[in-house]
Amino acid sequence: MTNPAKKSSIGLVAALSIGVGAMVGAGIFSVLGVVAGLAGSATPISFVIGGVVAGLAAYSYVALGKTFPSVGGSVTFIVRGFGEGTVSGSFNLFQYFSYIITIVLYATAFAAYASTFIHLPSKTWAVGVVLAFMAINFLGSRIMGRAESAIVILKVAFLVVFIVAAYVAVSRHDLARLAPSSWPGPLGILTGAGVVFVGYEGFGLITNAAANMAKPALELPRAIYGSVAIVIVLYVLISTGVVTNVPLASLRGLGDSALAVAARPSLGQTGFRLIAIAALLSTASAVNATLFGSTNIAYQIAKNGGLPPGFDRKLWGRDVEGLFITSALVLVFVLVFPLSAVASMGSAGFLLVYAAVSIGHLRIRDQTGAKAWPVMALVVTCLSLFAVLFYNMVSTSPSSAIALGVTLAASFLVEMVYRRATGRTFKKILRQTGHLPGAATRTND
Repeated sequence: MTNPAKKSSIGLVAALSIGVGAMVGAGIFSVLGVVAGLAGSATPISFVIGGVVAGLAAYSYVALGKTFPSVGGSVTFIVRGFGEGTVSGSFNLFQYFSYIITIVLYATAFAAYASTFIHLPSKTWAVGVVLAFMAINFLGSRIMGRAESAIVILKVAFLVVFIVAAYVAVSRHDLARLAPSSWPGPLGILTGAGVVFVGYEGFGLITNAAANMAKPALELPRAIYGSVAIVIVLYVLISTGVVTNVPLASLRGLGDSALAVAARPSLGQTGFRLIAIAALLSTASAVNATLFGSTNIAYQIAKNGGLPPGFDRKLWGRDVEGLFITSALVLVFVLVFPLSAVASMGSAGFLLVYAAVSIGHLRIRDQTGAKAWPVMALVVTCLSLFAVLFYNMVSTSPSSAIALGVTLAASFLVEMVYRRATGRTFKKILRQTGHLPGAATRTND
């Protein structure tokens, strides 16, 4: 039965926009050059592997989202799977901090592109985009969805122009760059897949909007599967177009500008500017979608005992204080901390989070009705990619590995100290559905 209160909230198009907007951001514009440096001419293969993992995760999240629709999304899923103990609280705090770092990465990428048009300090641009989308999210999910839909349509249109132009300009000689004989070893391809995973994890934010959907059982699967499918196709076509239009030696080291540079052979300087505009739209919409999702995560953790009650306090009659606190934390990171050393931290963090969600899902699979093999496959692939990526971080950027370990350890430490000091738990989440982890499935009313 449709809830009348949800009539004008998040619809299918807006939910698709949230997922696509969160995925098609830093994933394709900021890390493409890094992935090309690792995977070389097999860069499209790395995107395919990342897409397969995202597809497995989508299956798990759809089953969980339909069973436990909530603004908390994966927060609720972890608590449902592991109960209300320290493990749930620690992983949820780790997830929250991972989202904050991801927003900072998106804002920083936006600033890099914006500075090519109007020469202002990068930090000014980064602060500005965070404040702008904080205001949009403050106006409500309905307006947020409309803004996201418009941005996603524009940036996807620009990317389609690039894809068409790149494939029209490609020659037989260019296609030879994709030959398997030029691929690096499996370690390079898998490391590239690990790095690019941050470009796929955004679909999980759709589950945060499930509680605001009129028909979550119908709209949630369509939104998640649809957004993942759209992004896989876009990523594979774009990465193939880049590899065939730019010599591999030139691709390595291009970083943020790899996609824009790849547009020059077929579209000239106009193409470079067009892709730069698409990058601005993509990174801006990723800030928008991720800020919306992480705010809901903070709200759900606070509401059920995992963060100080300030995150859950009503301001002007609305539950928006978590939005302001989250935005403030993002701004602190933007202004104070250099994040170049933790470029891989976002992907590694979310690989751990998705593995934790899936392990918890296996414990309550009788409630969701999900098949075991896709969930088990997700656990194995997430942990395998994490191991490969972490090995690369230790080898090439030890500070990134240290930062990841400190964040994870701090999440457990803060959770343990806060629980002992306050005695608060996640029992409210368990009472919301009447389930306990491992209990029998509830009969539908």
